Amino acid sequence: MSDINDETASEALLAILERCAGVRVWVVGDLMLDEYVMGAVDRVSPEAPVPVVRVLETEYRLGGAANVARQAAALGAKVSLAGVVGADGAGAQLLRLCGAAGIDTRAVVEIPGRATTRKLRVLGHSQQLLRLDWESSAPCAAASTKRMVAKLAEEARPEALILSDYAKGVLTPETIAAVMPLRGAAPVVVDPKHRDLTRYRGATTITPNLRELEAAAGGPLDPDDPDAIASVARRLAEQVGLEAMVVTLGDRGMLLVPVGAPCIPVPAAKRAVYDVTGAGDTVVAVLAAALAARAPLLAAVQIANAAAGIAVGQVGAVAVEPGSIRSALSARPEGKVLGRPALASRAASWRMAGKRIVFTNGCFDLLHSGHLALLESAAKLGDVLVLAINGDESVRRLKGAERPLVPQAERAALLAALSFVDAVTIFEEDTPLETLMAVRPHVLVKGGDYRPDQIVGRELVEASGGRVAVVPLVPEKSTSALVERIRGMGPR
Repeated sequence: MSDINDETASEALLAILERCAGVRVWVVGDLMLDEYVMGAVDRVSPEAPVPVVRVLETEYRLGGAANVARQAAALGAKVSLAGVVGADGAGAQLLRLCGAAGIDTRAVVEIPGRATTRKLRVLGHSQQLLRLDWESSAPCAAASTKRMVAKLAEEARPEALILSDYAKGVLTPETIAAVMPLRGAAPVVVDPKHRDLTRYRGATTITPNLRELEAAAGGPLDPDDPDAIASVARRLAEQVGLEAMVVTLGDRGMLLVPVGAPCIPVPAAKRAVYDVTGAGDTVVAVLAAALAARAPLLAAVQIANAAAGIAVGQVGAVAVEPGSIRSALSARPEGKVLGRPALASRAASWRMAGKRIVFTNGCFDLLHSGHLALLESAAKLGDVLVLAINGDESVRRLKGAERPLVPQAERAALLAALSFVDAVTIFEEDTPLETLMAVRPHVLVKGGDYRPDQIVGRELVEASGGRVAVVPLVPEKSTSALVERIRGMGPR
């Protein structure tokens, strides 16, 4: 690795992030299925003093090592996942989600009689009321883990290996010892759950949080005393033979503790924290992908720190999109421009956070004051404004061969720069119906030149309890009128 004390400019970090696309990453560990049941609480049960949750929707997400794999895949990495599932519905659902995320699951072994680890969270008005767990933490049978390792060995060698240990029985010392030689010279990043860190001998770096570091050290540590934390982390790193340890400190950021060099604090950006679920997964996935892209360790930690700050601002385990990380590293608005899968994931997080989603769409060619008035009015109808714009081919079919005047990427960037717009997406179909199905907004907004019965998606939104709002237009303000004026054909 490069000298971790080198100053790393924002441009260099952005270049590393781009190089993460295409790197080959192995993720080995405990797979989980996260289930979120969301609803409203209007009364207390007459049967017992407990709230009654009127269920509105259910969401499934990848958890544990599967969430780590999803995050690495979201960066564009080629991900091979190894672990175990049960011969049950939760296991089948987990594998379906992995397939949708582009994760290779050939090294995932099904074990009849063993439950897939599943965590069900019940949320009422965005507050977690209850969690139910189905799991087995007993060590997996050696025959099963050997089969898993044998399947992994058939894959092309990785450029980084992640051990995602949730102490659910997959990463036994024997399994770790069998996996380590398969990675060749690739760096190994470990998210630990066991007190005895020597079981991870041969790793490049380990990423404990403060509680996990205290467990390994056998005593409490003051989160405001980085020197004491660094002293303990360095001692443990030397025992395990690491190059460095990366201690995650929540809203204090991270502490990079290299062996044989001073510790380096990496402060966190100040953000609203909704949920820390899966933040550790984000750290280990982004850190490993950056190392696979030949990043210096400090640079990899800085990128992972930025990604973790975004993850805790959303509800549940999420995959942070590269655009959001780019924006955090460079303060540019491009993190608002999302593809449909990323937008669907972010919309799900907004719903779980209790945010009211407003949606509107259009070509938005030649941005003008009429557009601004429409968008400002729409933004006032909820907490989050999602804007879907027609792609260039879609605009040509609707407006003619000479349109659009402004390419879709430029239109999206201009709209994303508006402070009251939270997300912009581009759709290539003639209507935004597919995008609406992905977002499932609470409010669908269109301009006053539409009657409610003419608005595409009205039935979809109203069927799920949402509403349609028609916003008056600014008179004589339209792109077509501007085009005519420019051509000298219209009134001056």
